[in-house]
Amino acid sequence: MSQQFGISAEVARLRETVATLHNELVRYGLVAWTAGNVSARVPGRNLMVIKPSGVSYDDLRPDNMVVCDLDGVVVEGDFSPSSDTAAHAYVYRSMPEVGGVVHTHSSYATAWAARGEAIPCHLTAQADEFGGEIPVGPFALIGGDDIGKGIVATLSGHRSPAVLMRNHGVFTIGPNARSAVKAAVMCEDVARTAHLARMLGQPAPIAAADVDALYARYQNVYGQAPAPSTNR
Repeated sequence: MSQQFGISAEVARLRETVATLHNELVRYGLVAWTAGNVSARVPGRNLMVIKPSGVSYDDLRPDNMVVCDLDGVVVEGDFSPSSDTAAHAYVYRSMPEVGGVVHTHSSYATAWAARGEAIPCHLTAQADEFGGEIPVGPFALIGGDDIGKGIVATLSGHRSPAVLMRNHGVFTIGPNARSAVKAAVMCEDVARTAHLARMLGQPAPIAAADVDALYARYQNVYGQAPAPSTNR
């Protein structure tokens, strides 16, 4: 009984987290109408929490988030899950280190996806967050797990947490849902700046060794160090 209570409490926490994180997609202008979605893996369980399909962002609440297993089958919830559920589920099955997945059609990044062109690394901020270019994944139809297969094939072994799925939009991954949302925000910011730079001329390259150094610093040094333990 106590174990079941722990699972229920974790699912309830993630329902709230996932519902709240959808507000960030709206706040940063990454979505239109009901497009886009956030999901989170339930730690230690073959479960995920994901947005319901076709529900307005204004109406998203913790109680209408949908709990699915990692085959995309609904196990808890009164709504149909996102049309991208099979893609999210495939990513979680294939990449156990991933705890959150996000999908957007953010304008500038999706324009690069429509061109089928990776975003080259010409910015220190891109080197920090993505460790190099933001790659392009293959075209795949919506509804099955082909999108998930394309995400996994493109991002496995790649430092970027974002992929531009050809003719579709952006998918991002992270150790948790908040990290995946951050990657989606930063992907659009980089795509917009890269587009503006192209309008001015040919962007200046960054040496590969400098990209590596920037990535290592940002991933391992930037930010606040954890507070020292007071345990004796």
